[in-house]
Amino acid sequence: MSKLKINIILFGIGNIGSTLINQIIESQEFFLQSKNIDFHFPIITNSTVAFFEKEGIGYSWETNFLEMAVPFKVQDIIGFAKENEFENLIAVDATASDELIGHYNTLIQNGFNIVAVNKKANTLPIDLYKEIRENLKRYDKEFLYETSVDTGFPVLQTLRDLYYSGEKITKIRGVFSDNLSYVFNRFSAEEDSFSSVLKDASLLGLMRSTFKEDLSGNDSARKLLILTREIGKDFDLADVHIKPFITEEHLQKNGVLNKEALDRSFKITKITQSENHVLRYVGEFDVEKNTLEVKLVSEPVSSAIGQLKGSDTIFEIYTKSYANVPIVIKSASACKQAISRGIISDILKVAEKIKNKEAVLL
Repeated sequence: MSKLKINIILFGIGNIGSTLINQIIESQEFFLQSKNIDFHFPIITNSTVAFFEKEGIGYSWETNFLEMAVPFKVQDIIGFAKENEFENLIAVDATASDELIGHYNTLIQNGFNIVAVNKKANTLPIDLYKEIRENLKRYDKEFLYETSVDTGFPVLQTLRDLYYSGEKITKIRGVFSDNLSYVFNRFSAEEDSFSSVLKDASLLGLMRSTFKEDLSGNDSARKLLILTREIGKDFDLADVHIKPFITEEHLQKNGVLNKEALDRSFKITKITQSENHVLRYVGEFDVEKNTLEVKLVSEPVSSAIGQLKGSDTIFEIYTKSYANVPIVIKSASACKQAISRGIISDILKVAEKIKNKEAVLL
């Protein structure tokens, strides 16, 4: 049987994108032997320039990119793919770009499947979200994005499998942010002040120095929205009730965190909990109440969420069949290597679907 050639067009060659290229190049022989799939990267881009190589990039891709990348538009990429008659196209969005998601429909219409880390396409207003799905159906293309909510553990796949089997999902709950998981796991277990834990998180690269976006709850809200849409709910981001744990009382007039006020407030919150409870920042969709919330809660230390350590994340799926015992998917903290392997898993799923379609045609 002839090998299946897959052409990956990679948008974003930062930490995750560059790791993805290197992992696929290093595992190329394995993919050929185990899957009979031959991966090529004919186009790689950062936010401003792209490197075009008809035969696909090799080990020296970084040097070639620096020397030969040129400014581009998405239409240039589509044109190059058509000109060279590339088949089995997968656009990988390893960016956090608002602009690129505006081109998803154009890419789909021009023969591209999509694999994305970028969570923004799946938190667009519901009419735009549905438009992407309509185009996927019309042009018979795939769009996978497991790494947009976690490192690649099959959270979304598990949800879909349950939903499409007819299982009634009653609640989705969990700690979705590895940054906030680290902060509250540390603060709950140790005697350090809240501001010192934030500082440590910043030094580890888990938080930006301004803290504002990281502490806003927006990341957890976006992930919760993606999860609920997977089970057919037409919510928008505005429907997620974000209960901020950083309020005006914790800020100075210039918007900078007031360490004294912050530490005092969180010390009181911590010591006034019930015994054997810990603080966790949780996202929750209660299907019966039809409510979506992200909020700081006091959780029994004996629970799965209460036992979190480090930067671990956790997803709990409650169903009618399992009643009060949730299906639990727990994940270690995100790192570029794990996220990249999650992207490869999605790419392989798309490749298998392409292979199956070709087999039907034969």
